[in-house]
Amino acid sequence: MDLSTLSGFLLASALLTLAPGPDIMYLLAKSLADGAKSGVALAAGLVSGILFHTALVIIGAAALIQSSPAALAALKYFGAAYLLYLAWGAFRDKNDLRPGESGRFESLPALYRRGVLMNVLNPKVLLFFLAFLPQFVRTEDGNVGKQIALLGFLFALQAFLIFCVVALCSGRLRRPLLQRQGVGRILNLAQGVVLLVIAVLLVI
Repeated sequence: MDLSTLSGFLLASALLTLAPGPDIMYLLAKSLADGAKSGVALAAGLVSGILFHTALVIIGAAALIQSSPAALAALKYFGAAYLLYLAWGAFRDKNDLRPGESGRFESLPALYRRGVLMNVLNPKVLLFFLAFLPQFVRTEDGNVGKQIALLGFLFALQAFLIFCVVALCSGRLRRPLLQRQGVGRILNLAQGVVLLVIAVLLVI
């Protein structure tokens, strides 16, 4: 794979990652609510989901799922139900943190698992990679599977770096925001709204 192809792929990937979408919006809300470490753990889970979808594209499972309306619908509704469950939890959380308080944060492993599940259970991510990654494969370079694996890894890597920057910047904003009474509750509501929107978008 030549340098120009890789450069074009990375540019397109970065623009897609930075575009206001479900992952980055939820990451932003979570980092503002719970801090940078929580955002980074969530980001690690989200990009692990990207690697999972890349593996499915390589082995052909993505095309199989795409060709089965029943399997695709089941994955959509199961994923939407999971997101609605998360949204319900965020709406019910009345915690209003002040700076210096520990709060009732989820553990970092739990946030990592949440990120993984959010992407693994989203068939739109799977279908996106099925359509996107092959556009940059050069058959003349041979071994299509290795090329897709490399592209998936590079997409995940740049996404993780961008997500970490978002998490760190949001985490820095969190402390001054929490100086205001009621902001913690507003951030929890924002998480719930984002999750609710993602769930709706998943099934339409």
